[in-house]
Amino acid sequence: MDETRSEAARQALFCEQVLAKSGSNVLLETLLETLREAKSVAAWEHFPPGDVFDPETGAQWYYHSHPPHEGQAEHGHFHCFVRPDGVNGPIHHLVAVGVDAYGRLVRLFTVNQWVVGDNWLEAEGTVALLPRFDLHFARPSYLVNRWLAAVLALYADEIKILIRERDKVLAGHRPEGGAPAREDRALEVTSERGVDLRQMAAGLGV
Repeated sequence: MDETRSEAARQALFCEQVLAKSGSNVLLETLLETLREAKSVAAWEHFPPGDVFDPETGAQWYYHSHPPHEGQAEHGHFHCFVRPDGVNGPIHHLVAVGVDAYGRLVRLFTVNQWVVGDNWLEAEGTVALLPRFDLHFARPSYLVNRWLAAVLALYADEIKILIRERDKVLAGHRPEGGAPAREDRALEVTSERGVDLRQMAAGLGV
């Protein structure tokens, strides 16, 4: 297990190093394709348009930014999904990957169903899909795709805990008026964890 995590850490760091040589990072690479055709980047808009989808694995993701707030470290996040039956099948949210304005990893978190409107899948079924998030796709950047896949592999154990915590939080949530917990707009983030890629890599001896 440690060797698998170490290899994932090496892959994530390698992607960042190659991008840095070109004066870029995972955030800039994600937004670059959109900025070629648009004059500005709007908060909450999906980048790239139409999302990224690998038909071989069913992995899918998009990025969106937050409205700017003073003191907020996180610029936005990658929402990561898997479509196990292909593009026309159900879509299941795995985790969101938050990054700062320099593309540095800052947190992992899960969200309530209404946030992404996915097809609900209980925790263990969702956990079983984690290995499917493995993209070998050129757009918007092969390095961004590999970085995301490496992050989910590196933090697989932590993401499993977050997914299980998501279900526990929802099971115990009682919205006012008796509305379904997964539709309650008052509950957005269901579990989260701050993370530091370089600290994790150093702990693994990478």
